[in-house]
Amino acid sequence: MMMSLFSVFDPSTNFMNIPLNWLSTFLGIFMIPMIFWLLPSRYPIIWFNILVNLHQEFKLLIGINKNSGATLIFISLFSFILFNNFLGLFPYVFTSSSHLSMTLTLALPLWLSFMIYGWMNHTQYMFAHLVPQGTPAALMPFMVCIETISNMIRPGTLAVRLAANMIAGHLLLTLLGNTGPSLSLSLIMFLIMTQIALLILEAAVAMIQAYVFAVLSTLYASEI
Repeated sequence: MMMSLFSVFDPSTNFMNIPLNWLSTFLGIFMIPMIFWLLPSRYPIIWFNILVNLHQEFKLLIGINKNSGATLIFISLFSFILFNNFLGLFPYVFTSSSHLSMTLTLALPLWLSFMIYGWMNHTQYMFAHLVPQGTPAALMPFMVCIETISNMIRPGTLAVRLAANMIAGHLLLTLLGNTGPSLSLSLIMFLIMTQIALLILEAAVAMIQAYVFAVLSTLYASEI
């Protein structure tokens, strides 16, 4: 009776003659999420530090007393634009951020949501914002027109700035690359070095334009 009762603890579990007696010891480890026992590599750490710095900067631009969770919108916007800009640097990959249909789709809903929220909840402040402080009374009608026009063209300037910068660099790389077959060997080596330098410049432009788009969107939101 005693032998049959304790026989369930005998180390006899196997699968295809492979002993699995101590497998249950490691089951708990597999249930722990990976983030708790696997150290991240350098790339996730660098990306996490970039996002934290962006969060701190956007928080200062929006306002410390305002909802800090709003920075997640602009951090996501920065990440999305940066990802698309870098994808366009690879051969035979369509650069979606070079088309106004994509950039205007990002800029117009953001600007429109800011305007609707501001005019519905802070109407008096929005009217006061049309006239800069210290403007003479005679210039107030003109300043209202100028501020209204500058406010209306904001989504267009955001979209055109991003698309134009993406088009310009890619167009220059394409034009220089098409001259390769008609050049001599020495000039081709110079052309390759120029293309590499332009490619590094385009990588910097891809990061800068994503940052500029996100920062300007944050500044527009901070005015509401």
